[in-house]
Amino acid sequence: MRKTNYIDLPTMAAYLKKVGPEKVIERLIPYLEQDYSRWEEFYKIPRTAHHCKEGVCELMPIGNKDLFSYKYVNGHPINPKFGFLTVMGIGMLAEVSTGFPLLLSELTLTTAIRTAATSVMAAKYLAKKEPKKMALIGNGCQSDFQCLGFHYVLGIEEIYCYDVDEAATDRLINNLKDVKNLKFIKCKSAKEACKGVDIVTTITADKKLATILTKDMIEPGMHLNAVGGDCPGKTELETDILHMGNVYVEFEPQSRIEGEIQHMPEDFKVTEIWNVIKTGKPIDRKADEITIFDSVGFAIEDFSILRLMNDISKEEHIGTEEVLVPVRDNPKNLFGLIK
Repeated sequence: MRKTNYIDLPTMAAYLKKVGPEKVIERLIPYLEQDYSRWEEFYKIPRTAHHCKEGVCELMPIGNKDLFSYKYVNGHPINPKFGFLTVMGIGMLAEVSTGFPLLLSELTLTTAIRTAATSVMAAKYLAKKEPKKMALIGNGCQSDFQCLGFHYVLGIEEIYCYDVDEAATDRLINNLKDVKNLKFIKCKSAKEACKGVDIVTTITADKKLATILTKDMIEPGMHLNAVGGDCPGKTELETDILHMGNVYVEFEPQSRIEGEIQHMPEDFKVTEIWNVIKTGKPIDRKADEITIFDSVGFAIEDFSILRLMNDISKEEHIGTEEVLVPVRDNPKNLFGLIK
């Protein structure tokens, strides 16, 4: 009987602990590059969102001629008060020819992995060569993965950390204190963290029109990786910053709804990142050029991580095989299952 592979949270956590999340981030980047390079083959829509005052529940579907995937994910900044994570997710990968579900997986840990990998991939194409210093504004659950990705893949050596919650910064530094050749500098403000760095990554959680970065913090040659502004009414950058350099997005129709560009006029020019990735080489940037990646998270990234985890599950035999859908001798007799 054909079965669906299932990877639950304990299994995923044990696997990442065994191999190291940085190894999965590094392995995921070629999957992301491959999928973004064949962008035009995918059927794409902005994610479907159900908003409430506490947060948002979303579905993120995407597919091509061979595979279809979706993710259910939430975003509730109040959740830590109740012992829940701000972001939680599950996802499925299915074959298009039959609709059979190939993989059902947790996508809470793996969303953190794919978000970090997407940030690193974008910086690989948009940031200056051999960046060494990064500011990290917002030191919550996503921050550890961003640090590991930028350190192991791009060679970042110094990370200047700031969070309004000082305990979050302490947690981050303590979690990664044993990472070799990576130095953490705890800062008293976002402005202090941004001084003299090559890359600025913002990953704040509050669902509001925030101004985490102002134009006076931006220096020539910087690459801005704006990750936290990921729903309507939530931003991190002062609007003037968007006029300081070229802005790159994942899927423009979705970014217009919930990205940093949500309040910009319709004729404000942006470039979808696939246009760069398909060239296979970084942009030809000037030394003082400023680049901005307005990242809201797009379904193709979940498609990529689900493809990767499906391959890993076969190669390394992780997860369990479960019967989620009927496979019958007489496929027209569904009632026979319960008779």
